[in-house]
Amino acid sequence: MDIIKVSATSRTSAVAGAIAGVVREHKRAEVQAIGAGAVNQSVKALVLATGYLKDDGIFVVAIPEFVEVTIEDKVRTAIKIVVEPR
Repeated sequence: MDIIKVSATSRTSAVAGAIAGVVREHKRAEVQAIGAGAVNQSVKALVLATGYLKDDGIFVVAIPEFVEVTIEDKVRTAIKIVVEPR
């Protein structure tokens, strides 16, 4: 399963669809964002995805955590949100 990477310019509806699709298929999704704008888009997409999944009778929880990632030989702190059925 791939990590859904979100940027500040990501379309929330596209990210929400990706989250919902991955949860339906794999029963778990991981969303990763670096920076305030990206985290904002991630949370808005999560709200939309929750609604999409609720329509299918799938109720989810979101578990946020910090994770360190290496980008171009630099270690950055990202927010990872794990989305799983309740």
